[in-house]
Amino acid sequence: MKQLHFFTVLFAILVGFSAIAQKKLPIIKANSTSVDIKEDTNLRKNAWRIVPEEKLDVYTTSAKKVTFYTDIDSISFSIEPNKQYDFIILLNGKDSARTQIKYKPSRLDILKGAEKYNYSDNRFIPKFNYQSKQDPNLIKIRKDLKLDSIAGKGNELSQIFNLLHWVHNLVKHDGSSTNPTLKNAIDLIKICKVERRGVNCRMLATILNECYLSMGINSRYVTCMPKETEFDDCHVITMVYSKDLKKWIWIDPTFDAYVMDEKGNLLGLLEVRERLIKGQPLVLNADANWNREILQSKEDYLENYMAKNLYRFQTPLISEYDTETWKSGKVVTYVELLPLDGIEQTPQKLEQLNNSTGVKFVYYKTNNPNLFWTIPE
Repeated sequence: MKQLHFFTVLFAILVGFSAIAQKKLPIIKANSTSVDIKEDTNLRKNAWRIVPEEKLDVYTTSAKKVTFYTDIDSISFSIEPNKQYDFIILLNGKDSARTQIKYKPSRLDILKGAEKYNYSDNRFIPKFNYQSKQDPNLIKIRKDLKLDSIAGKGNELSQIFNLLHWVHNLVKHDGSSTNPTLKNAIDLIKICKVERRGVNCRMLATILNECYLSMGINSRYVTCMPKETEFDDCHVITMVYSKDLKKWIWIDPTFDAYVMDEKGNLLGLLEVRERLIKGQPLVLNADANWNREILQSKEDYLENYMAKNLYRFQTPLISEYDTETWKSGKVVTYVELLPLDGIEQTPQKLEQLNNSTGVKFVYYKTNNPNLFWTIPE
């Protein structure tokens, strides 16, 4: 009985301490469920909703200072890594919502931790190949879409940009759309017109890639992915090799975007990635936009969205017409470039057969950017 009495008293003491700790948490008042949040100098209106029913509502941030503004009160915290900050929002004088602010590295911080590659990685990867503009299917694209007229008679760069703007303005982006069965430039454009629909970034990059190939401009679409092996969002752009500049350049039909340094020099994926990591200047073209509705800023497009998706890259080994229209017996090979701290480094080569489509997929991995960004022959 004495032992039972001891544990009863101990439990009561612990509950008491818990209650005291609960009472000591900072409290702010609110009459509205809507909260504005300021992260460093960035104020976001209606960024948070008070939900007293939640046992603990957690807000993650990479900012150094966070302020919660209710309609009648506010509270600020200086945020440090590996720490959490608890407080209570008292709604309408009666409902308590326990809230916690927790530090979480930004996507740019994660990217900065993935700087290192292995330029000595010489594991075998087959040579990249670019379909000739003399291919009958590419000739048909060039003729049916009247690409000579669209590209114009200017220099190489003017043709590259004219085709970029044309595809961006012709086909709407719809990230939630399902991919059509036929995935080539002519059929994708046709179905968008007939069904008055858009396509996702992968299909937009496919259209533009085939247009470039049909004009004799070497290009390939590249899937830009986050660190996680399972994810809900990535982004696909078209990388174009400029013979005049002797380099790869970033061309994004979804946002009608390209990227430059502070001197106006066009940059490629690897250069943009390096500059983001090192904090060097980047310039986004002023008219970059989504669906001709929302202009893009360097901060949102590069430092936030693309910083997430520049962790690793994947591209088809052969850049050609109709790459991802699945047909039984077809073989499609992809190459992935990932940094040394990538989650899945092996196997270096993987073969998989899709039983539903009959398509065989071959995947290669490398840590060597020089193998991934080889100059087209």
